[in-house]
Amino acid sequence: MHIRRAVSADAAELSSLLNEIILAGGTTALETPLSAAEFADWFIDGEFPLTCHVAEHDKLLVGFQSLSLYGDPPEGFADIATFARMNPRTPGVGTALFPATRAAAEEFGLEFINATIRADNVSGLGYYAKMGFETYDRLVQVPLQDGTPVDRIKKRFRLDARHLTIPDA
Repeated sequence: MHIRRAVSADAAELSSLLNEIILAGGTTALETPLSAAEFADWFIDGEFPLTCHVAEHDKLLVGFQSLSLYGDPPEGFADIATFARMNPRTPGVGTALFPATRAAAEEFGLEFINATIRADNVSGLGYYAKMGFETYDRLVQVPLQDGTPVDRIKKRFRLDARHLTIPDA
């Protein structure tokens, strides 16, 4: 699997990958499919994205992971989004993407990477736990477009803990 930064030319293939996940439902908070132009704005070269990496396997984009400042996160935080192609499924996409995303977050001087995951997204919760994210908050009963309430679990990954000051005992 090859990891590289996403470019605008990837937007059509990546929006198709994402839209398949959106239409399947049950894992992402996104509920409306995105055009290639909207995808590029949201994840690659718009106002809020910091970085986006793609995973390529057998000449196919099999997943992507982005860091964004959408929604005005606290100072030192950026939001992560991770998506892997459903068909054909390629195991290990998120695990392969995370080192590049983590390195980019460190280059940006971030203290935390934030992940907000639907409580019913068991695989997403497991993935972020496996990557070392820790739960720190829960948004209760956030309604989907159809009104169905679904909790959101907020997890964060602490970057470069060496720089944190430890108070005197």
